[in-house]
Amino acid sequence: MIILSKYEGMTKMYNVPITYPYPYYVNPSIYNSNLMLRNSQGKDRLVFEAILDGIKGEASAIDLYSRLVNLAPNQKHKNDILNILEDEKVHWQQHTNLYISMTGRQPVYQIEKVSFRNYREGLQKAYETELANYEEYRNDYLLLQNSPVGDVFLRASTDEMEHAKRLAFLKSFKSKDKIELKDYGPEPFIVNIQEATKQNNTYRTALWTGRHLQVTLMSINVGEDIGLEIHPTVDQFLRIEQGQGIVQMGDRKDNLDFAEKVYENFAIMVPAGKWHNVTNTGNIPLKLYSIYAPPQHPHGTVHVTKADAMASGRGFMAN
Repeated sequence: MIILSKYEGMTKMYNVPITYPYPYYVNPSIYNSNLMLRNSQGKDRLVFEAILDGIKGEASAIDLYSRLVNLAPNQKHKNDILNILEDEKVHWQQHTNLYISMTGRQPVYQIEKVSFRNYREGLQKAYETELANYEEYRNDYLLLQNSPVGDVFLRASTDEMEHAKRLAFLKSFKSKDKIELKDYGPEPFIVNIQEATKQNNTYRTALWTGRHLQVTLMSINVGEDIGLEIHPTVDQFLRIEQGQGIVQMGDRKDNLDFAEKVYENFAIMVPAGKWHNVTNTGNIPLKLYSIYAPPQHPHGTVHVTKADAMASGRGFMAN
């Protein structure tokens, strides 16, 4: 099966093996592909379009939940999202099998990738998607309830509403351990640095600034980078807590001859005088923390976006 999927403005083609662990069969005596195609100007066309829309919607939901589960704050949330994900896979498989049984063709379609910057925003978009899918399936059922495929839409609409209820509960969750992200230096301070880093949604927030050392949190959006920079007299340490990317270094900004892929739990050591950059190559925000000695930013620095950092006058020569 060929699936066309649009990611971050790029269209990608996927060849998916035709295997159906969750088969849904229709009576071939009721649906003959040649007969259906000859009558496709009538109600049969509505059936085809409704099923294909369902396939596209389920494929989009599978992509959304596959990314969202990686941001779940605890195992309970992860299990709930995985359960929803499995339901969506079942629906996708049933719709796909039904479409092939009825038309004799394999579905070809595009999906729009739902973007989100953090877990809470992802939950909200997933909740809105489930409600929209519920309405669409409900309308399809009312239109086709006397058709042999009506029950497919009825079951799907019921599941989508259950998903929405579950997501509403997850949205109401508030962590008791939420950290107030601000500059705590130069006073003595301890913190769960992994949780603080994952919680941060700004391009840069100074977490602790002392006389000789500074810790900053960073969140790099999908497809974006920190920006090419150099610290002439300062070594730098960075650690990835979420996502994946590529780090580049070199003696000249036009000759970055060091390039390595980095992932969650990877640490990066940047020698003084090296041009360097880190680019997010994943599909979720790249979250990391950085340690400078001595500090490189004023106490209390918060740059919500990369553009804010550039506008602040703290150019990437010493970022």
